[in-house]
Amino acid sequence: MSSSDFFLSRRHFLIASAGLIGSTSLGVATMGAVAAPAFDFEISLAQWSLHKALFAGEIKALDFPVVARTTYDIGAVEYVNQFFMDKAKDQVFLRQLKQRAEDNGVVNSLIMVDGEPEMASADKKIRTAAVEGHKKWIEAARYLDCTAIRINLHGEGTEADWKKRSTETLRALCEFSEDFNIHVLVENHGGFSSNAKLLADVMRAVDHPRCGTMPDFGNFCVRRRDGDMWESPCVEQYDIYKGVAELMPYAGAVSAKSFDFDEQGNESSIDFRAMLKLVKAANYQGYIGIEYEGNKLSEEAGIRATKKLLDTIRAEMA
Repeated sequence: MSSSDFFLSRRHFLIASAGLIGSTSLGVATMGAVAAPAFDFEISLAQWSLHKALFAGEIKALDFPVVARTTYDIGAVEYVNQFFMDKAKDQVFLRQLKQRAEDNGVVNSLIMVDGEPEMASADKKIRTAAVEGHKKWIEAARYLDCTAIRINLHGEGTEADWKKRSTETLRALCEFSEDFNIHVLVENHGGFSSNAKLLADVMRAVDHPRCGTMPDFGNFCVRRRDGDMWESPCVEQYDIYKGVAELMPYAGAVSAKSFDFDEQGNESSIDFRAMLKLVKAANYQGYIGIEYEGNKLSEEAGIRATKKLLDTIRAEMA
C-alpha cells in the first residue's frame, strides 16, 4: 500500500474530487504520457513544538489550534494527549476544542497518544489493558474529525517477541478502529520501534488497512548509554535516511523533527532536502508536521525556522 492510498489532506481530497488532479477519469491517460504530479504537501503543527509553553501554563490546551492559525498561519494541528490526559471522554472539553479549530479554519489531523500501558509488553494483561486504554483516544479522535492516532511500540524482550506482541495488539486495535474510520499509526519513537526494519516487518505482519507508520526525521536512537528511553546519550542510532525510506511506504503522517539551524536556515543535524526527496519518492501527499524540539531557539523561533525551511524546499521541489 503506498502512502498516497492513506489519507490525503482535506484540500488535496477536494481538489482530487473536483478532477483538478489525477484526470485519468477523463481519459487523459489515453492521450499519451502524462506528467507526474508536482510534489506538494501541507504543513501541520505538532503540539509538542510548544510543550514548554504548555507545561508552563503559558498556553492552554484549548488555545492550541488558535495559536497555530493566528501566530503561525498553520491550518492543521497534531495534538499530544499529554496536555489533556483526563479529557478523552470529556465532551465539554472536546466540543470546545473542536469549535475553536473550526472557528479558525484549522484541521484536526491526529492525536499522539502517550501514557497508556505498553502495547508490546511481555505481560498479556498489560497488552490487553493497552488496547483498551487506546480505545478512548480513537473515539476522541473521531469526535474531533481527526484521521488517526499515533501510538508507541517501545517493547521489551527479544526482537522476535516484540514483533509478535506488537502484531497481535496492533491488529486488535485496528479492528476496533475500523468502525470509527481512524488509522492507527506507529511512530519510530524509542525502543524497538526506532529500528525501522523491525517496524516495517510489523506493518507487513499486521497487514491491516487501518495500520500505518508516522516516520519521524529524528527518533532513530535504538540504544542509550544507561538503557533508558530518553535521558542518557544515544550510543547506537539507526540510519535516519534509511529508516525514513523504509517507513514511508506505510506512512499516514510525517513528522519533520528539528533541533537547530545554521546561518543558511538549514537544519544543522538533519538534511531536510534528502528527507523530503524520500517523502516525495513514496508519492506522499498528506501533512508534514513541524515538531521543533531544540533548545537554542525559542519555541516560536524554532517553529518559524522549520516552517520557513519546509516552505523553501517545497518551492524548490515543486
